[in-house]
Amino acid sequence: MAATKAQKNSRNDSIRWRVLWRLATLLGGVFASIGARAGDLPEDSGEALIHSYSGGGVTAWGPALLVRKKLVDKVSLSASYYLDSVSNASIDVVTTASPYREKRNELGLGMDYVYRDSQISLSTSSSREPDYTAKRVGLDITQETFGGMTSVSLGFTRGADQIGKHGAPEFSDIATHWQYRLGVTQILTKRWVMSANMEVLADDGFLGSPYRIARVFGAAVPERTPRTRAARALKFRVIGDLGTRDALHIDYRYYWDTWDIKAHTAELGYSRHFGEKWLADAALRNYRQEHALFYSDNATSETLYISRNRQLGAFNSIGLGSKLSYTAKKIPGKYEIKLNAGLEYTRFKFNDFTDIRTGAPYTYNASVLQLYVLTTY
Repeated sequence: MAATKAQKNSRNDSIRWRVLWRLATLLGGVFASIGARAGDLPEDSGEALIHSYSGGGVTAWGPALLVRKKLVDKVSLSASYYLDSVSNASIDVVTTASPYREKRNELGLGMDYVYRDSQISLSTSSSREPDYTAKRVGLDITQETFGGMTSVSLGFTRGADQIGKHGAPEFSDIATHWQYRLGVTQILTKRWVMSANMEVLADDGFLGSPYRIARVFGAAVPERTPRTRAARALKFRVIGDLGTRDALHIDYRYYWDTWDIKAHTAELGYSRHFGEKWLADAALRNYRQEHALFYSDNATSETLYISRNRQLGAFNSIGLGSKLSYTAKKIPGKYEIKLNAGLEYTRFKFNDFTDIRTGAPYTYNASVLQLYVLTTY
């Protein structure tokens, strides 16, 4: 009996490793979001990235750095730094105020601890802008079950924000955020893996913008949003090895909250190896959202809550992204250097937000460029 059980565990472990290894090799960064084995620490690595965003009158760019290092065989530490240099002349700004420039700095620390088939991850981050500071702390636990064929994860994050306002030192408010996560990853066959994840979110405090205005009968009034918000989100993902050095992933996410916002996100992605050094990824994503209960482009009555924040309105977006990875140097068991470039183009179309300069529904295009180097050692 013991021999049979050992043989079964060995067979399951072999299947698990073949599935995870092939999918990780084919999908690269896509696979990371579905989860690797709970009992494995992240590799020692260093990443350096330059990112650039342009769209809707906003440009943002800056560097990001990440370093991971194992201690003994059970603990891995990480540290990150992220900088955004923002130039803002968005539709909200140019119609109610003057364009501005500012910088956002973020520091993050993390620790992963492995015990048998379990992994515990702790993380914390702090970001600062001239009128906004945010702090986060999170805990995640992942447990393998059924011989490693199934992984279950639990986690939460708590955030605390301090909000100010340029030119108004008397204004100060706070907001707190809670996020709870539950996820399951299941190996279906030798080629296919699926995951299901649920998030529960709870926000409390000042959840609007001290700069934004709303419109009532065409007149500008201060934005007023509720001070509480609860939300839920479900996400399903299937990824598979197509058998010819290529892979496919399909995602669907549904979001709903107490502000009466409902949103659907669908994504289809494809990855393919070219030779031993090149990996290409492409993804098409569609997003559709209904407006918040108290949102109005131009309200016809005064209500307790009123907002003209276009992100709370009804809109849809279509995004096309691509990524190219090149293995510049690889010595098995020692180190590996990868060069990566990613570009995403998205078009936003708002159903009930008017560009008051033209009187037409607001639309804009946005692009994100990322160039980074990844080294594992």
